[in-house]
Amino acid sequence: MLRSRTWIAAVLAASVLAGCGSSAEPAAEAKAGEATVDVTVQPIEPARQVTDANGVKISLPEEPRRIVCLFALCDDILTELGIVPAATNNALLAQEDFLGEERAKTVPVVPGGFIAPEVEAILSHEPDLVIGLEDTHGKLAPALKGATTFWPMQPETWQDSVAYLRDVAALTGRTKEGERAERTFRTKLAAAQRNSSDRTALIIYGSDENFGVATPEGDAAASMFPTIADYPWKSRGVQGSYSLEEILARDVDVLFVETMSFGDTDGTLSDKLSGNPLWNKIPAVRNGDVHEVNSEVWAKGRGTRSLGIVLDEATAALR
Repeated sequence: MLRSRTWIAAVLAASVLAGCGSSAEPAAEAKAGEATVDVTVQPIEPARQVTDANGVKISLPEEPRRIVCLFALCDDILTELGIVPAATNNALLAQEDFLGEERAKTVPVVPGGFIAPEVEAILSHEPDLVIGLEDTHGKLAPALKGATTFWPMQPETWQDSVAYLRDVAALTGRTKEGERAERTFRTKLAAAQRNSSDRTALIIYGSDENFGVATPEGDAAASMFPTIADYPWKSRGVQGSYSLEEILARDVDVLFVETMSFGDTDGTLSDKLSGNPLWNKIPAVRNGDVHEVNSEVWAKGRGTRSLGIVLDEATAALR
């Protein structure tokens, strides 16, 4: 199962972006059955131990001061907690609602990219803690062992993202900041649910006609959509690209498009799909309701700050 859209650089080169959510198929579930979003935030207690994605206990003797982020959820969480990472390997911090372009330039970049960050470069920043994506960076654990503490995460839904925010807040002693960030996000999601739309929406992603569809079961942004709109897609548990016939059959009113660019690839995904006659038959396309969104935030961010931005943009488009 594809778990994180940040994989797309490697998988689309060979197949489809990883983590862009699991492969998907039409679903008949109605959002009427969705549980009400709870706005209650439980107190966060400081802790020296957390449990990683494999159920392994991670212990630190004291609050980590130097944290290296190997994927964007880490950067999102640290931003919410008022912490600047010792180093990163993605562009989320440069976004307007994070550190911003100029300040982000002061954060060192780990060479090797998302798929293969260089171990020596990671360790050169003398981190107390390194946070990565389990299904991508888990292989780095042996090389980092003994030199630093490695924490593999595997977020698939917004609830996972909130849980990781709470864990990092506990480990860093930023408990009040964590509670505030969680409360802000839950309040916004609950408001979006109260004003939910009956329009049909989908998130698609990719660089060309071998596009994917984000699913609520494996994509943090998409996991919010059944509470705010009709999102007629579910995981079918296998990799694969999708046809415009499948999208057309769902009468999609609003399309959110995440363009993934690699190397010399130019242009947006929606522009490339526009050459297919079926594209122009989709209601969202006919009615001018196709929205190219920032993939750094929508596809890769996955934390409460990114998801709050997704909610703002999605609810505005769904009105």
